[in-house]
Amino acid sequence: MNVIITPHTLQGTVEAPSSKSIGHRDLICAALAEGESLVDNISLSQDIEATCDILRALGADITPVMSSHPGRAAYRVRGGLKKQDGPIAVSANESGSTLRFLIPVAIFSGNEVTFSGQGRLAKRPLTPYYELFDEKGVAYETTEGALPLTVSGTLQPGTYSLAGDVSSQFFTGLLMTLPLLDGDSVLRSTTPLESASYVDMTLDCLRQHGIVIEKEQDGFYRIPGNQHYRPGTYVVEGDYSQAAFWLSAGSLGRAICCTGLRSQSSQGDEVIVSLIRDMGGQVEGKTELTSSPSELAGRVIDVEDCPDLVPVLTVLASCAKGITRIIHAGRVRLKECDRLHAMATELNKIGGDIEEEAEGLIIHGVGGFTGGTVSGWNDHRIAMALAVASQRCSQPLRIEGAECVRKSYPEFWQDFQALGGMIQKEGEE
Repeated sequence: MNVIITPHTLQGTVEAPSSKSIGHRDLICAALAEGESLVDNISLSQDIEATCDILRALGADITPVMSSHPGRAAYRVRGGLKKQDGPIAVSANESGSTLRFLIPVAIFSGNEVTFSGQGRLAKRPLTPYYELFDEKGVAYETTEGALPLTVSGTLQPGTYSLAGDVSSQFFTGLLMTLPLLDGDSVLRSTTPLESASYVDMTLDCLRQHGIVIEKEQDGFYRIPGNQHYRPGTYVVEGDYSQAAFWLSAGSLGRAICCTGLRSQSSQGDEVIVSLIRDMGGQVEGKTELTSSPSELAGRVIDVEDCPDLVPVLTVLASCAKGITRIIHAGRVRLKECDRLHAMATELNKIGGDIEEEAEGLIIHGVGGFTGGTVSGWNDHRIAMALAVASQRCSQPLRIEGAECVRKSYPEFWQDFQALGGMIQKEGEE
């Protein structure tokens, strides 16, 4: 599907989708608990569906039920993974979180599990796990270092050391699994841990589900064994990484109020509020945040702990005065696409002035864009960032591959129109 956007400022109120990051974690924790849980207020997406499908394959009973939140989903989860008859084949689709979180869970289940994936996921790095498996004697077979990946064997309590500069998702997968082992473990990073806030989010979620882990510092965790996940009712909070698009749009167009958010959240992407303010933007409120049109100024922005914000920050910086440098962003080249190259390429097509560096971007503020045809790069965050940029275009903006928002935010275009966005869809199924 392609969309043609007629430039028009957005305005109004929109509810943030629920946090995909927390949704993954709550569903996995519920599946690991013995007993019945309810996970409510889930915004459905392809990534969440992939996590549910794999947990079902591993033996959890996950059933859709009526949500107490209109327009959202809820799941009744009867936990407890089971040894299945014969090997299991599962697909993580394009979800890096699903894959990296569930590889250790699959090994713990005692099954032989083959993981496959779609798009760039098949090539995204898994080396930290491979090195651990070699050290710990966990059997695995890979396809030239990529997917499909087959794992089997057992995890033993002990010390687990791995690099923390590839992805925090490896730490989350182990933190979810190691407390279940018959003995205490230590998890430590051999490098400075990047995206440490995502690991803090994991620790917060585990605590709510009855799991206690001692964090000595970022990248060093003491994990008591023989723990048990606690069943219960869990309500997923709003997603700051998605709200970032609307808060940024409010800075560039007209006032937008984004509801459904938790103040002082464990989500690292809550920093979007302070980043917009640091650039001169106005964001008011706590759980209902209103972003108002502002004159923005360029800054140095360190995204080591909030890499998912890079696409929309690139749009904001292009519309600001002066020069912005985005630094410590090299890992976003390994996401659904090379996001540094994608944003530089697409915005430069329509009048942007962006230079790529190995670990970041130099963005010269241009105030606005010309319009024309751009690509979504099969990356949900690229397509949504370009949609925000359309407000500052002088001519219509045509985004190719706009259906990629289904990965995390299927209602994005619906919400975009509800805020006054003027779009024409081409080739929609």
